Amino acid sequence: MTDQRLSRRDDLVRRWRATSGRGRKLRGLLELLRPYRARTALMFVMLIAGTAAALAPPPLAKVAIDDGIVPGDTGTLNVVVVAFIVSALVYWAATWAQTYLVGWIGQRVLQDLRIQLFGHLQTLSIGFYSRRQAGVIISRLTNDVQALDQLVSDGIVTLFGSSLTLLGTAAILVVLDWQLALLTFLVFPVLGIGSFAFRIISADAYRATREKVAQITAYLQETLSGVRVVRVFAQEGRHERVFSDRNEENRAANMTTVNLNAAYFPSVELLSSLVTAGILLYGGLQAIQGEVTIGVLVAFIAALNNFFDPIQQLSQLYTTYQAGMAALDKIFELLDEEPELSDRPDAIALPRLRGELVFEDVSFAYSPEGEKALDGIDLRVPEGQTVALVGSTGAGKSTFAKLVARFYDPTEGRILVDGHDLRDVQARSLREQMGIVPQEAFLFSGTILENLAFGRPDATLGEVEAAAQAVGAHDFIAALEHGYETEVGERGIQLSAGQRQLVAFTRALISDPRVLVLDEATSNVDIHTETRIEQGMRRLLADRTAIVIAHRLSTIRGAGHIVVLDHGRIMEQGTHDELLAAEGAYWRLYRDWAEQAAAA
Repeated sequence: MTDQRLSRRDDLVRRWRATSGRGRKLRGLLELLRPYRARTALMFVMLIAGTAAALAPPPLAKVAIDDGIVPGDTGTLNVVVVAFIVSALVYWAATWAQTYLVGWIGQRVLQDLRIQLFGHLQTLSIGFYSRRQAGVIISRLTNDVQALDQLVSDGIVTLFGSSLTLLGTAAILVVLDWQLALLTFLVFPVLGIGSFAFRIISADAYRATREKVAQITAYLQETLSGVRVVRVFAQEGRHERVFSDRNEENRAANMTTVNLNAAYFPSVELLSSLVTAGILLYGGLQAIQGEVTIGVLVAFIAALNNFFDPIQQLSQLYTTYQAGMAALDKIFELLDEEPELSDRPDAIALPRLRGELVFEDVSFAYSPEGEKALDGIDLRVPEGQTVALVGSTGAGKSTFAKLVARFYDPTEGRILVDGHDLRDVQARSLREQMGIVPQEAFLFSGTILENLAFGRPDATLGEVEAAAQAVGAHDFIAALEHGYETEVGERGIQLSAGQRQLVAFTRALISDPRVLVLDEATSNVDIHTETRIEQGMRRLLADRTAIVIAHRLSTIRGAGHIVVLDHGRIMEQGTHDELLAAEGAYWRLYRDWAEQAAAA
């Protein structure tokens, strides 16, 4: 993302948060249009010109009848015909320019909004993604942004165009015959009451439709991601039923809006027909009595179409407005999310790390009222040392690693790297010097080469191959039909679990991290693959500080220091031999692992 777009995104979020109340949504919409205000102004000029041209026929018809046809003045008639043609050409040109500008501005606004949303998502903390379903977030960037398309592209033009047409037509009606105009305006209270009631009732209905669409998207994303688990447990039928229920809820929510529209819009149309019939009857009687001219009556009836059509369009626009505002509300609700962790204004960029890590009385809980995942951790990891974290499930090992990467800040205490409190450094400068290999390697769709060079996009093919050879991944990659250009598929599905893990190790090595975190990194590979990985791990861990979370005996034995965690506390620590000799918690864990390995 360019600096200009980053600045625009931050400015939009800041202005949005500075507003409140009902005007907040409209202010947010105007902020989206602000970068294109010159073209927007030109669009409104074309809109005014087109509206004026569209209003010209009724007055021209009155002049043609009363001043041309009735008295037999062909000169006046010719002038009026030319004026008709000119107004038609102006309307055509203005409408063409207006349509082009609306489309151009609308597509740019939606593009900017998607980019701004995506950029904002990159700033949010890991905790946000643990609380929100990915499908709901995706729905914000797809369904909700798309719901704004009609509002931005057509809604604004309809709003201002119909309003101008309504005001212009009202003025024409008054000029033509103020008494007939006043009779026509009597319908306003009825329309106002009906529109107000429709607005109140339909607001909740349109918000409900946005929620239901988001729920469907979330369920679809989750189900497709876990399709293998669904197949293994033969739960296709149950998922179909749940998905059908979600769609039924969505249909019911949409039917509420359909019923409201079916009741409201035909009523407006019926009312306009009744008013037109009344004006025709009353005006016809006046024309028979000679109180109004035929030209005035014809022009008045013609103008009535221009009077009720914009009312109908504005009423229909309200459905678009409700859907768009509901979507905009959800979008800016997402923009309201603030990162739980952010760099301090005076945060420093870390120099090249040596890799010393120090935990000073560190405690952490994922929620204020939750149980502590780590409690009173004091630990020093010298630069270049490999520390193995062991303990049962839930002991706090993965939490320890997340704090090292500063995905979270400690609830109490502090963590130092080379003497710098992690709260005082720029997170980017820390993570650029860290490598993390999780239990399940996540690969992006694309080629093996693109995934290997993910942390260092400027890495040469030679550097990538050298790293792959060091880790033991080169042989299997070279054996593939397209080698390093092989497509891995979504989440690396074209590769086996062991192959994906080898790619993850290579990816970490290419980025040349000073601090390395291995979170059960070899637990999903077979013995043969593990042997190859261990050979490469010696190079990967050399001269680097490493935090290794593992259950494999070979990995644990090779660590320079072992820390045993239990319920977030350090139970004991030392070398492999020291802890075995103590016959404490580590000795019992090691005995159990050894028995399991022997049984396997």
